[in-house]
Amino acid sequence: MERIKLHDKVFEVSIPSDRIQDAVKKVADQINSEYTDADLPVFLSVLNGSFMFTADLIKNINFQCEISFTKLASYQGTSTSGKVNELIGLTKSLKDRVVIIVEDIIDTGTTLEKLLEVVGEQQPKEIKIATFLFKPEAYTKDLKIDYVGMEIPNDFIVGYGLDYQELGRNYKSIYTLVE
Repeated sequence: MERIKLHDKVFEVSIPSDRIQDAVKKVADQINSEYTDADLPVFLSVLNGSFMFTADLIKNINFQCEISFTKLASYQGTSTSGKVNELIGLTKSLKDRVVIIVEDIIDTGTTLEKLLEVVGEQQPKEIKIATFLFKPEAYTKDLKIDYVGMEIPNDFIVGYGLDYQELGRNYKSIYTLVE
């Protein structure tokens, strides 16, 4: 099993890049079946982690759309702090628009809850949530997640946009922390 070392931690491959691309295509197909050019949705990508998923997802979308970015954070090291800090706000009006929030991973749901609050204040026509990864064991909220690429265990992972203290985002595969 391929391993990498980031800072003081060792990780091994848990999801190879071909499985990642299959999951991205699955999410894109679901979204493509629900929207058309007439809807002109805004994909709201949550940085930094979702940049790879967003890029691959958008390449598979078959209708006209817009993309915007926001940045929120709740992680410190390998665990969530439980407190969400809004770092970069929205730069475009979402009023009366279809908004598809694009997340890299949803675990507790704390960051998502804050983001839905911020987006909801803009009075969009509709909000949908697309996440590449979902950790049902860690999820503590009652928010509907519309599109899920993969469900995974409650492990700490890196790669494909996800990091450990800012390292590991560039890997095409996903790696799980080895205890």
